[in-house]
Amino acid sequence: MEQLFIGFTSVSYMHFIMYAIGGILIFLAVKFQYEPVLLLPIGFGIIIANLPLSVIVEHDGAPGLLSTLYQAGIANELFPLLIFIGIGAMIDFGPLFKNPFMIFFGAAAQFGIFATILLAVLMGFDLKTASAIGIIGAADGPTAIYVANKFAKALLGPITVVAYSYMSLVPIIQPPIIRILTTRRERKIKMVYHEEKAPKALLIGFPIFVTMIAGFVAPISVPLVGTLMFGNLLRESGVVDRLSRAAQNELANIVTLFLGLTIGSTMRADQLLDPVFLKSTLLIMLLGIVAFVFDTAGGVLFAKLINLFLPEEKRLNPMIGACGISAFPMSARVIQKMAAEEEKGNIILMQAVSANVSGQIGSIVAGGLVLALVPLFVK
Repeated sequence: MEQLFIGFTSVSYMHFIMYAIGGILIFLAVKFQYEPVLLLPIGFGIIIANLPLSVIVEHDGAPGLLSTLYQAGIANELFPLLIFIGIGAMIDFGPLFKNPFMIFFGAAAQFGIFATILLAVLMGFDLKTASAIGIIGAADGPTAIYVANKFAKALLGPITVVAYSYMSLVPIIQPPIIRILTTRRERKIKMVYHEEKAPKALLIGFPIFVTMIAGFVAPISVPLVGTLMFGNLLRESGVVDRLSRAAQNELANIVTLFLGLTIGSTMRADQLLDPVFLKSTLLIMLLGIVAFVFDTAGGVLFAKLINLFLPEEKRLNPMIGACGISAFPMSARVIQKMAAEEEKGNIILMQAVSANVSGQIGSIVAGGLVLALVPLFVK
């Protein structure tokens, strides 16, 4: 008889808290469409991982479905790297080649990562954990997962959820920061865009050379850079359209589905609601928003600095600096919308996309630098 009701007797109030958290993520995904492809499976993963006895995670000492997926795709970093292949196949570096100067915004907007790492260390986190938290500022989910899995496995779930949640909130987070740091006159600046087709040789050679350079400068970054650039090579080669479409659609969708469920399964009530762990989670949420604020501010202020040395007719709209984060292409759309609101007909979308693409490169370079440098300081 006891076995008949074991599902009811094995649950506690902490499990219901986790059900509520999972439900909130699903609600945000469905109602407001906040990163639904990730938050919805993560939310459901949280719920099923916290059901009585957690049979889907582990049963009678044998790994369940979610544990198997975790070992196959998260523990060995397979899932985030496969997603990078899909992302690379989706990215068009053409706008960046037409505005190569925009690459500097991809670097400037990574300021938030290193500022957040420093702040996290001051708040008591060890350097490796602080680095994993700081990467949230890259606004690049797969990079955050990859670095967290290397440096802070215990906090993988919270870091991933916070990273994707804040990425989905870019349209809410960035505009107020930009308005505080710029004048209306600056936000109305128009920029001339020259339509020039990038040479085919450049489009094909770029992912190859970037991967090779990364291999020599920071070998540990090759898994991140190489998979992204391989996906882009599939796209730009023009001879494997079927593989390129598969990477963009089937591969990216299936891996994202499994990734979300698996990440959700790491958020178990007995761990997440432990007082020490809960405190760390709340601090991660705080530091995550700090990282996004510093990233946005760094890019905008860098654009304003550049304008000091440019003639008035060639000045940049400083809002494009905010696109240096890796939330592609969401950030570029936000900036174009703001430009159009300030002055009807003002189109800076292509410049914003150029900065946004550079942010994707900047985020994986920053992730590679963190992976390469942090172990040296820890030693």
